[in-house]
Amino acid sequence: VLSGFLIGKILYKSLILEKPTILAIKHFWLRRWFRTLPNYYLILLINIGIVLFIGRELPDTLWQYFFFVQNFSGAMDIFFTESWSLPIEEFTYLLGPVILFVLLILLKKVSRKKVYLLACLFFILAFLITKFYYSFYKSVPDMYYWSEHLKTVTIYRLDAIFYGFLGVYAAINYSTFWKRYAILYAGLGAFILLLLNFGIPYLGWFITVKPMFWNVWYLPINSFAILCFLPMLSTWKTSNRLLRFGVTRISLISYSMYLLHYSVILQLLRYFLPIEELSKLDKVIYVVVYLLSTVLLSYVLYKVFEKPTTDLRDNSLIMKRFGLKPKN
Repeated sequence: VLSGFLIGKILYKSLILEKPTILAIKHFWLRRWFRTLPNYYLILLINIGIVLFIGRELPDTLWQYFFFVQNFSGAMDIFFTESWSLPIEEFTYLLGPVILFVLLILLKKVSRKKVYLLACLFFILAFLITKFYYSFYKSVPDMYYWSEHLKTVTIYRLDAIFYGFLGVYAAINYSTFWKRYAILYAGLGAFILLLLNFGIPYLGWFITVKPMFWNVWYLPINSFAILCFLPMLSTWKTSNRLLRFGVTRISLISYSMYLLHYSVILQLLRYFLPIEELSKLDKVIYVVVYLLSTVLLSYVLYKVFEKPTTDLRDNSLIMKRFGLKPKN
């Protein structure tokens, strides 16, 4: 949802507030892919090397990771498992601007703002339908199966991104209500999350009892709850210096942390020092080492590789290669 809010703002500006063009879509793709692909492919290759080093077999579906289809319609292998959410974003980068552009062309007599809203609702409905399909035709024995076969599968999760898109529409076109009732919306979001995480277990609505609720409604309700926080978060302008410094620095290296924390750092730690053999105090130290290693190595990766490759998207030669006009 948060990612959708960011992506949606970019597309709203380039395709709705400005004249929609193929060049605008190409520019969007250039900036998004230089932001995500180099780091991803580097860590993917590192993960392949780690698996070979520790003596495990590479999955037969390894090729799928190079095309972001490792979890397109079903569970993925136990390899680079934290990468499940990135294909959802990558398919949004592809589908979102293209379908929005096509709708803008086909519905020329309709205002662009309404077309944008229509596109958001279309995506949310379309991927809600995929969850209905799953619920009717799949049997879910437990939460582990649900997590692997639905929660982390692309065709069932793309709607989450478009709740963020919907937030962009509300923030721009209903800005007064967006800002005025921000605290109230956040309270509603908090209430929904509390209800989902404490009320539902109290009622005994487990997946074996209420499979329709879990398969179809649980994740969209979560997405809506997060959407409710966006008015407060997007208008939060100030904070104390220490908090601002920490949040800013972590946000800069967050993508590197996402890619490194599990399959690289934790897998190597567990290989060289199995946690099962440690005392409780040693486990606390283990966790501290893990967290510090994640932050430190993510910072190094960001400075040495991620930022330099991301900055290439503004390089005049790169922009010309993609048929774009370089910035002055």
